[in-house]
Amino acid sequence: MDENKPPRMYFIGKKEDLVQAKRMNVTLDGREILIIYHQRTFYAMDLQCYHAGSSLEPGDIEEINNKLCIVCPKHKYKITLAEGEGLYKATNPAEKVPTPRWYSKGTKQRVHKVTEVDEDIFVTLSNCPGWIESDYYQTEKGRAELRKAQESEDGEADVNADEDV
Repeated sequence: MDENKPPRMYFIGKKEDLVQAKRMNVTLDGREILIIYHQRTFYAMDLQCYHAGSSLEPGDIEEINNKLCIVCPKHKYKITLAEGEGLYKATNPAEKVPTPRWYSKGTKQRVHKVTEVDEDIFVTLSNCPGWIESDYYQTEKGRAELRKAQESEDGEADVNADEDV
């Protein structure tokens, strides 16, 4: 992300169409973005999960610790929709009676600003400085890793299809 570049609002679509779709992914300035409409609010974040690059598009949305989160379908990582914060549940062994509670890993997924203007929806890419883990899957190295994983999965699917014959 070029921090010196002025932010640009990208037209995504008409509000009515996006409300009906509920989710869609778009590529903006070479970056793959997931747009989510949930409980009358729009959210935008990097499409690939920060952990291992799986698409978040089919992920379930749950309320965790009073925050709406998308749950990565592959490894069940929880990511807040509004902040991109990674959440996990654990106990503190130093407590007399260890009680499971939710903890933050900090911001792991880059989120982007959604703006509505006259029934049109726009996204402004985040220019938050510094590295956020989901940035990796927006790099050439990260995309190459995703392609390699997809080819491996496709190859396994072909092998398994032959077994059914």
